[in-house]
Amino acid sequence: MQFEHHTELIIIETKNYLYTYSWEPNEESLCALEKRMLFGKDSESGILVSSLKVDPSRSPFIRERMEIICEGAEFEELLNKIHQLDAVDGFKVVFVQNPDADRVGFKKLRRIEKEVGLHLKGEAELVDPSIWYGVIKTDDKWVFGTYAKNEAVWLHHVKKPHSYSTALGTRVARAVVNIAAPKTEGIKMIDPCCGIGTVLVEALSMGIDIVGSDRNPLILDGVRENIAHFGFKGDVSLRDINDVTGSYDVAVIDLPYNLCSVITDEEQLDMLRSARRFAERVVIVTLEDVDSNVEKAGFNIVDRCEVSKGRFVRQILVCA
Repeated sequence: MQFEHHTELIIIETKNYLYTYSWEPNEESLCALEKRMLFGKDSESGILVSSLKVDPSRSPFIRERMEIICEGAEFEELLNKIHQLDAVDGFKVVFVQNPDADRVGFKKLRRIEKEVGLHLKGEAELVDPSIWYGVIKTDDKWVFGTYAKNEAVWLHHVKKPHSYSTALGTRVARAVVNIAAPKTEGIKMIDPCCGIGTVLVEALSMGIDIVGSDRNPLILDGVRENIAHFGFKGDVSLRDINDVTGSYDVAVIDLPYNLCSVITDEEQLDMLRSARRFAERVVIVTLEDVDSNVEKAGFNIVDRCEVSKGRFVRQILVCA
């Protein structure tokens, strides 16, 4: 008896996502490092295309995300492809400004949005749309896709009940969390020098499993109040970094600096050695050159950047 074998070819279509970016001049290096950690690649352009889907509200630098549906070398070609799509009711079309090009004027962008809307099958809904579409002109083509806007979550976190003038800003803290945990699910994170809790708030807002601790008993109530103020729940304890137990996937350490907290070179090294004991990876934020102590503690610096604010120039080191 002879058997016939049939092989079924399954083709999985890869989705691509287009992200638009904006950053301040002093944050360019920080933005680039966040891109490398989130997407595994860098881009000097304000546009990044990737097969990875990232919530645009995670980043302080991503403005919008489009899940690409179709593309055209010319606008008319794009319109023809849009007209062939299945009907969807309740849509709204928004023109996405190209951050690398001159801004398109209001009348022109409204005309483009109207043309796209007329070629879509289904009923539009301008007041309360159930689906948003975006259209953008890149350097060499027109792109159309489903649209998601950054909700700038971190801006709400600026108004904490308690803050320090020397604490990380919420934008920097949010980028640091993304650098430390590009993938948020299944990650155990710790901030063992949590200060007033800026990093904790940003990580908790992303749903990351993070605990915080600090050796200063005077700030812990303020940290807990900051966390509760935004409706989050987090474990914060009074503990020196050298007394941390357990095992974590990553630690974020904003090293104390002599302007505010006297710490010797030996104490700094002890802190980093402790971190090596309980964390597989560490993201270090520092105002000082700590490369030598990082290496003495047994870490390799795999990536880095600088971000400035006034006279402060912070280094952010990714160590493993």
